[in-house]
Amino acid sequence: MTAMRKSFVHQPPSVEADATAAARMGLADLSLRPRTGFKGPGTMAWLAGQGLVVGEAANIAYPQSSGLLVAKLAPTEALILGGIDGNEATIDTLDRTWSIDTAAGCYALPRRDTHVWLRVTGSAAPVMFSKICAVDLRAAKFANHTIAQTSVARLNAIVVRDDLGATPAFHLLADSASADYLWRCLIDAMAEFDGAPIDENALHRLL
Repeated sequence: MTAMRKSFVHQPPSVEADATAAARMGLADLSLRPRTGFKGPGTMAWLAGQGLVVGEAANIAYPQSSGLLVAKLAPTEALILGGIDGNEATIDTLDRTWSIDTAAGCYALPRRDTHVWLRVTGSAAPVMFSKICAVDLRAAKFANHTIAQTSVARLNAIVVRDDLGATPAFHLLADSASADYLWRCLIDAMAEFDGAPIDENALHRLL
């Protein structure tokens, strides 16, 4: 059964929908977008059988021709994010195709229900993150498609660099129960950079 889509940010603020805001410093809530995950010793073999291409290195995100992004969190674990154009059907197909009886050593992780999904964009994003994250996210230290499993605003979080054209951009996933807290922390940290909430249209315009 397809999980119910919901935003974990219960009181979303007003949104700036232009690419200028996103290129400067933007924060989007993508919690309504499709995502899923799988874990276990048979995970990479099962994903390969579904037509996904995942390299050997862990803590790297692998873009797919379909627009999906497969974030390899460990040799036996993958987080799969829908592309900017949705890929709803592709992720739904993965969730429907998976079965404990047919996917040996591969177990489903319901990321839609457990993790808020935010997108932070903008040239000042790495500097902003330095206030609330111990990992240096500047391009010289944190290349595109690198993953950090770290603490952000004192929460366990997954940070995936996935630039939009020339604009630095980061996926940020954390426990959905702390979504409102994380959103407020990010808005506060962004204030000195004139950061603003943005919508998905702004992400498209960056491309």
